[in-house]
Amino acid sequence: MATPTFAVSEEKNRWLREKMTELGVAEADLEESFVRSSGAGGQHVNKTATCVQIKHRPTGIEVKCMKDRSQSVNRFLARREILVRIERLQKGESFRDPKAEKLKKQKARRKRRASGKYEKE
Repeated sequence: MATPTFAVSEEKNRWLREKMTELGVAEADLEESFVRSSGAGGQHVNKTATCVQIKHRPTGIEVKCMKDRSQSVNRFLARREILVRIERLQKGESFRDPKAEKLKKQKARRKRRASGKYEKE
């Protein structure tokens, strides 16, 4: 199954095909589904399924992308993100977002501090 062409430049489409070949990711390994986006965009996003969810079956990595109002562009962006995560996994690095990890730790710390404030005496 050939890699589809997306509504981005030919150069970006070529880069995506080369990167997938380099990392050994086949289009058949990707499970793709579409859901309605959320957030700004009004009636347009409420009636079109522009949000893309992709799962790479061999590794179990899942990506959800709804950055653009175009489904085709979101399909490209989701594939790009999944390739970045697969590459990090192959290098032995964590594929989690460091900013998200930091935010998660901050929330946990705040929750611990707040729960200690209001204990019954």
